[in-house]
This record gives sequence, C-alpha cells and structure tokens, in this order.
Amino acid sequence: MTDINLIISTLTTEEQQQFVTYLKKKNKRNDIKNIQLFKLLQQNELSSSEICLTIYKANKKNAYHALRKRLYQSLIDFIANINLEEENSVDMQVIKYILASRSFLHNQQYKLAYKILDKAEVLAETHYLFSILNEIYHTKIQYAYANPEIEINSLIKTFKTNQKNLFIEDQLNIVYAKMRQTLHNITYKGDIIDIETLLKTTLQDHHISVTESMSFKSLYQLITLVTIPAFVTNDYLKTEPFIIETYSILKTHKSQSKQLYYHIQVLFLIANTLFRNKKFKESLSYLEQMETQMLLNRKKHYTTFKLKHQFLLALNANYSNQQKTAIEILEKHINTRHEDLDSLLKIHLSLIMFYIQAKRYKDAHGIFSKFYHTDNYYESKAGKEWVIKKNLIEIILHIELNNINLVESRLLSFKRNYFSYLKQIKQQRAITYLSFIEGYYKDPTYIQTVEFKNKVQESFEWVGTEKEDIFVMSFYAWLKSKMENKPLYETTLELVQLAREN
Repeated sequence: MTDINLIISTLTTEEQQQFVTYLKKKNKRNDIKNIQLFKLLQQNELSSSEICLTIYKANKKNAYHALRKRLYQSLIDFIANINLEEENSVDMQVIKYILASRSFLHNQQYKLAYKILDKAEVLAETHYLFSILNEIYHTKIQYAYANPEIEINSLIKTFKTNQKNLFIEDQLNIVYAKMRQTLHNITYKGDIIDIETLLKTTLQDHHISVTESMSFKSLYQLITLVTIPAFVTNDYLKTEPFIIETYSILKTHKSQSKQLYYHIQVLFLIANTLFRNKKFKESLSYLEQMETQMLLNRKKHYTTFKLKHQFLLALNANYSNQQKTAIEILEKHINTRHEDLDSLLKIHLSLIMFYIQAKRYKDAHGIFSKFYHTDNYYESKAGKEWVIKKNLIEIILHIELNNINLVESRLLSFKRNYFSYLKQIKQQRAITYLSFIEGYYKDPTYIQTVEFKNKVQESFEWVGTEKEDIFVMSFYAWLKSKMENKPLYETTLELVQLAREN
C-alpha cells in the first residue's frame, strides 16, 4: 500500500466526503482530475497504470505523477486543518493569547498584556500544557519589572514547579520510547531481556511515579509501560490493580475529550488485561466503553481500532461459552483489507483455533492455506510468539486431519527453528508439550494410560490456574481432551472455569 492509499484508508466516510468538498473549493478551474483520482484511489480496484489511462486516456506517466503529488499535498493540508479544528483548539487559543499579550507588552500596554496572560495561564493549567505554561511564565517573569502587582518570588516558584512537571513529562516520554523499543526487539527480533527488572530500574533512574499533576498523555504512557512486562511474561494479575487505579484518575482528567485516541487505547489495554485474567464480564464492560469512545468525534478513530475491538470481543465470547458468536465475529473480518496487519493475523489465527475447537478442521485448513509467506515475514509483522503459536496449531491441525507426513516434517522444523529460543526464554514447558504431542501422534492409545497421565502431571511446571495464561491453557486443553477422550471445547471451558473459581 502506497503512502497516499494509506492516508485515504485512515479517513472516515464523512471525512472523505469533506475532502471532496475541500478539493472542489480549492480547484481554480474546471479541471477535476484530482477529484477523479481520489475517487479511483478510494475504490482501490485499479493499478497505477490503469488509473493513469482512465484519467488521461493515454500513458502520461509524468502528468499522473504530478497529479498524485498534488493530491498527496492536499490530503496532508486537509488532515492538518481538521486536526487543528478538532483537537488542538485549546492549544491554539492559548498560543493566540500569548502572541497577543507579547504584542501588547512590546507596545507597553502592560496591564492588558498580563490580563490576557492570566487567561492563558488558567486555560493551560486546566489542560496540563506544561510546555506552553513554560512560555507563559517566561514572559511574565521577563516583564515583571513593569508590573508592580507581580510578586516575582511567588511567580518564580510557580515557574519552577511547572518546570518539574515538564521535566517529569519529558523523562516519562524518554522511558516510554526506550521501553517500547525494547518490547519491539523482544517481540519481533527475539531479544532475551528481563523486562520487569528493566522497567523498574528505568523508572527509578528517572524518578517517575504516578501523580495527579501528570498530563493525560503521561498517564497513558505510564499505563502502557506497566502492561509491557505483562505482555512479555503473560502475568497480567500484577498489573490489573495499577492500571485500573490509574484509569480512575485518567477518566476524570480535564483533557480526556481532547485525547480521544489515547483514551481508546487505554480502554483496550484494560479490557485485554481483564480478559487475560479470565474476567470476561468486566472485559466486555470496558470494550463497550471503548466502542462508545470510538463512535465519538464523527467516528474519527473507529477504523483504526475496529479490528482490535472485534478481536478481543470474539475472544471474550469464545471463552464465555459463546462459540458460534465468536466465530461469526471473526468470520466477518477474514477477507478484510486493513493497515493493522498485526490484528488481522491475530484474527486469522484465533479463528483457526476456534474452528479446531469446533471440529471444523477443513475450515481451519482453508485459512492456513492463506499463510503463504515465510515465518521470517510473519515474525516481522506479528512477532515471534505469534509464529510459534501458528506452528504449534498447524501441527495439531495436521494430526486432526491425519496428515502424518506433514506432522513429521512440521515437528522437525519446529525443533530446528525454535527449541534453542524457547530454552533461552525459559519456556521448557513448550518443549515438553511438544514431546507429548509427538508421543500422541506416534501412539494415540498411549495417551489415555495412567502412566502417560502421571508423566504429564509430573513434567509440567504449573503456575496455578488463576495465574496461568489462557492461551497456554487452550493448548493444554487439546492434550487433556485426548487423555480423557472428551470434546476439546468442553475441556477448554472446564479448565477456564476452574481458573475463574480459584
């Protein structure tokens, strides 16, 4: 997808209509080729050469390139304008106050200038605009000599307090950037890092803790940081109290209406944490709140978060004994084209898992046939953990389809490519699990013996059902269903219910 196609895909239907109106007003002559190009790109059905021929009735590559360039610039200008109108109105108003006050100061209208600066200060304080407050205090201090009503020591003290808040915000932004980079390297490059210790020491080194004076963005970043170790270790129980407590501050924040994107992101993080802790009803409650926020501001961020929302909605349904609903939710998106490739791949893999749980093996295999890229490609798009799950699920699926030759080759490939990595990240359980799968496929009758069941019980290092990762439980459920000769979905729900009761 080219840059211009990607930009168009981020616009809502209403924004696309507004953009056509914007182009009509901007066009100085009757030439509507830019509108024609935009509508053809909207449809996303023709290649560049086909669009060129449609517009010019000839192969005018230079003219077409120039037209695309002009349309690209118009899109950038349009998006900048609507964002200035919708999201930065407060910032712009404060900046206007500052600029006006400085003009009055230069003209020695000191009383009027400080009156306007006071208005700017109140507005900036209300919305935690620390960098802009810095400019306001800087200006007030600079001209304090001309205003006898100013208590300069008090003003300097306020200025320094704001500098501390700005410093904390900057430090948190640095920590956030470092940790997100670390998470990226763990997820997509397979780096081996003690993420919990790293986060703790990094926050301590930068003297960061939660305060109510934090901006909305800073609170969002802090919540995200705390969920990173859980994402890596699958231990979401420790993070749940913190993120919900921090959200109680965030949801009453005066800047929440302005920070809609971050608000939606936080609601997703909480809903995901609650799902991973098997609290499905609570997770669904936050997903409802998330959808409400997605519909605000003329559904500005709806497309961006739609797949994430639907994916988590389906997972909650599946583990709440609503298998049919879960499958229906994901089937709607199986042929969707979206820039959120990570969510699309998760949807595909989860639907495969749901089909296997429903004994719809041919349907599962049909989706697997669409995974025609290499594992390296998928690692770069969805991460190493996703690829490992994909390979394990594929082995299970071929066993169910009785594709014995494929099972053997996939087992050998998995051992060769991932055993070393699993040992490095101390996931011996995955290696042990695979050995039991191999034992079952070689001798299906042995799995139901007392000897095999005892061997399974003794071999796994259990972490407790409450803490155990729900996806790990799903893999174990397949083995347990074979051991007990029971339906897989029923076995899965029993394990999940047991975890919820503990």
